[in-house]
Amino acid sequence: MNYRYLMATDMDLTLLMPGQDVPEENLRACRALKENGVALTIATGRSSFLVDKFASIMDIDVPLITGNGSALWDSRTRTHVYSADFPREKFLHLANLFMDRNVDCTLYSTEGVFLCPASSRQWFCDAYNEGLPEDKKAPVYHIDKSYLEEDIPDFNKFLLINVCDEIAEELKDDPDLYIVSSGPTFYDVMVSGVSKGKCLLKLADMLGIPRENTFAIGDSENDLSMIEDAGYGIAMGNSDRSLIEAASYITARCEEDGFAKAVFEYVLPIVSKG
Repeated sequence: MNYRYLMATDMDLTLLMPGQDVPEENLRACRALKENGVALTIATGRSSFLVDKFASIMDIDVPLITGNGSALWDSRTRTHVYSADFPREKFLHLANLFMDRNVDCTLYSTEGVFLCPASSRQWFCDAYNEGLPEDKKAPVYHIDKSYLEEDIPDFNKFLLINVCDEIAEELKDDPDLYIVSSGPTFYDVMVSGVSKGKCLLKLADMLGIPRENTFAIGDSENDLSMIEDAGYGIAMGNSDRSLIEAASYITARCEEDGFAKAVFEYVLPIVSKG
């Protein structure tokens, strides 16, 4: 399908409440976007392997922005179109540091989700995989330091939870890294130069959609880059203050179907004039 516009939506606290399904009103809005020539994609901090069932429900047929912009994922073929991977030496340094300090750390790879010894994300992966056929489940692996001595795949993101201030400051001072918060206690660590915003523009270029014809909607710090980089930035009513100030439109809260409100009252009227 030839699309004239592109819209990227964050997931948790934007498209849906954490742990819940996409509300029917938001699904209706997803269908309306496609009917009006707007390509819809998910832009999330989640691993590529933890979004497919949502993309299927939403009938998304373009690559998804995952890992906070560190990857583009084709959920139909379950392959990566793009992945900004850590150089091997940098990855090993960080992985050893986090495991030596017993950090709650989960690794995102082009081959699956890797749980370090102190990771608390097993429940999240289990909840996602529940009820799915084997070929649709997220591959999940448990690793320790001995794994780092093997022939390992490429990795594009570290998810750290409740990391201590000392390590957080060390990471923020590293020019080779991009650090962003995707939740109150979550630190996402990627290579420098990536963001949801940059990945949104990369996807628009791939699809042949003018950058000025892009929309982005989100609520948290890790959504700010795409709110700023998109042609039209939309902040949820429950957004961080920085997004409220940067957005061109403020919608309702997530629990009030703010995504659907933005689509019907802001996005589609703009598209209809284009």
